[in-house]
Amino acid sequence: MKVLFIGGSGTISIEISKQLIDKNEDLYLLNRGYRNDEFQDNGITYLTCDINDEKTVSNLIKDLEFDVVVDFIAFEPSDIKRDYRLFKDKTKQFIFISSASAYQKPLADYKINEGTPLSNPYWQYSRNKIACEDYLMKLYRDKGFPITIVRPSHTYSNKSIPLGVHGDFGSWQVAKRMLENKSVIIHGDGTSLWTMTSNKDFAKGFIGLLGNVHAIGQAVQITSDESLTWNQIYQAIADSLGVELKPYYVSSSFLDEVGPYDFKGGLVGDKANSVVFDNSKLKKLVPIFNATIRFDQGIKECINNILNNPKLQIEDVEFDKWCDNVINTLEKAKKSLN
Repeated sequence: MKVLFIGGSGTISIEISKQLIDKNEDLYLLNRGYRNDEFQDNGITYLTCDINDEKTVSNLIKDLEFDVVVDFIAFEPSDIKRDYRLFKDKTKQFIFISSASAYQKPLADYKINEGTPLSNPYWQYSRNKIACEDYLMKLYRDKGFPITIVRPSHTYSNKSIPLGVHGDFGSWQVAKRMLENKSVIIHGDGTSLWTMTSNKDFAKGFIGLLGNVHAIGQAVQITSDESLTWNQIYQAIADSLGVELKPYYVSSSFLDEVGPYDFKGGLVGDKANSVVFDNSKLKKLVPIFNATIRFDQGIKECINNILNNPKLQIEDVEFDKWCDNVINTLEKAKKSLN
């Protein structure tokens, strides 16, 4: 199978790329080449350019056709329109990576499947993904463009700790606070349900959709079946670090209002909501799929890798100060009311 990935080295796509390499599939990566050293010398065909340089891309693919083209880095309808111009006669299947954050917020039913309405008034990112889906479905209906839409939820790799509240430079500073015996902010009261999916499990489901005729014209979500409270998530992280968890609970709306971080989309419009995913559609399309990596297992591998790789330990001093300020301010407010 000849597969082209636009991107191919991100949190989700890197594991898919590695598993396709292990299967000896004919993999092409179209990207700017910044992280391709992850793959070393393994027979991948690299098309090194910016996808937005349509003229260069057209020249690179003029003699090529693909069984599957996947765009991991399309975020707005203009990206999809560009992809259609480039690949409408070049592929038997086009896969767009959408987002489970596009599902209805607030939810009418905590259990989510592909029939759950798409509507997120809190997050422009999600609204853009919805607009992309709408445009692709129109192309499928009107032009016969062979699309498949994939909706990931919170998918993690071994390079970053998945969290609810963190700063602009990633999640390491929260782990550092835990290691320093400091309190860490958890949104709400930590009891809302969430789903964490290892990118290794995600890749298994995703690869089963490649070249799958039954997936054409379909939207499919790929997540673990495991439901966890945020308290359980943070406890698993603390356990993997070998430290005591000291949670400090703050409402999601308060965190958004006191900025400078934009928590309206990613928190109020996403992670603050309880979600449980029904993956029966995926399992019908890919009968062998089963997410087998429990979060407490996957997070240990993730944290061990980060602790052994200083380059992944990116400090965020401003976020650390902000956490202290939020906690200290709320503690003073409590005392003033006693």
